[in-house]
Formats: sequence, structure tokens, C-alpha cells
Amino acid sequence: MRKAKVAKSRGRQGARAARASAQSSQGKLWWFGGAAVLALGVGLVAISSGPPEPDLEPAGVQTFEVTSASHVDAPVAYEQTPPVGGDHLPPPLWQNCGFYSEPIASESAVHSLEHGAVWITHRPDLPEDQIGALRDRTARSYVLVSPWEGELPAPVVASAWGKQLQFDSATDPALAQFVDFFAQGPQTPEPGAACSGGVGNPA
Repeated sequence: MRKAKVAKSRGRQGARAARASAQSSQGKLWWFGGAAVLALGVGLVAISSGPPEPDLEPAGVQTFEVTSASHVDAPVAYEQTPPVGGDHLPPPLWQNCGFYSEPIASESAVHSLEHGAVWITHRPDLPEDQIGALRDRTARSYVLVSPWEGELPAPVVASAWGKQLQFDSATDPALAQFVDFFAQGPQTPEPGAACSGGVGNPA
């Protein structure tokens, strides 16, 4: 009889130990599961709050319909400032891509836009360090940088054929995104056409 009681007691102890072990394992699974969900959430937040993707069109880009792209030998009154397309000087009078410290002719720059260039214009009083940042953008092909003669709607304006985006600073990450997306981008009427061998001597 005593042996039966001891065996029964041991059985109860074993059951309690098994339940405790199961509860401990379940707690560990919940802990690891919660940690994994937390890590995934942190990763998603980091991705969503990171720099803009260079292969995507930046937010806020204005789109304009360009209704004419004729070659002309006279000044053109463009609807946008700076222009995003339209009539322009005939070949080979497109603007050579690169950095210019003086204003350039819109009719030549627009011809370069037709070839897939991005034209970055800036106010003449933009701080020198920001002008330097814009100059660095011309390390990429199909980029024009020049000051704008007259009133510019923002300190820095980036234009492509039918596209435009304004910036308060030359170091805005969206400017690099605009250049990467629109230089020889999907809006280009004549992809692969030259941005050299035309007019102008970029620095």
C-alpha cells in the first residue's frame, strides 16, 4: 500500500513537472515570436523612413503637356519658368550638358531636354556651398546646371521634358532622385540623342 502511495505521489510530481516544462516552452515561444514581430516592425519603419528610392519618380513632380517641339530660329515665349519643353533651336544648337556659371539660352537648353537632359536652374544668390553641390550633379551624364536670369519660383528648380520640381535647398535628397529618374528617363522624346557636340563650354 505504501509503495502504491509513493508511486502515485511520484506520478503527480511528474505531471506537475511536465506541465511546468510545457508552460516554460510556451513562454519561450511567445517571447521569441514577440521579438521577431518587433524586429520586423522596426525593420519596416526603418525602410519606410529611409531615403527616397532612386528608381522611383519623386513626390510632388509637376507634369505639363508639351504641345509643340518645332525647330525655330527666334526667341520662344515659354509657358513655364524655367521651360520644360516646346519649340527650340535647330541642330546642332542644343546645349552641351555640364555646369555653367552664367545663364544659358532657354531655346538651346530645351533642345537638350528633348534629348533626355535634366536642367537644374538656381537663383544667382544661392550660397556657394549649394552651388557646389549642384555642380557635383553634373558628374552624371545628361545634366545641365546654370543660374536663372530673372525671377525663379524657388531657390532651385529641376526640369525635364514635361516635368518639373522645385526645391528650397540644393541638398534635398529628392533632387538626386529627380536626376536619377528623369535623366534619359521615360519622358524623353529622343532617347540616346547627344548632349555634347552642341553649343556652350561647361566648366
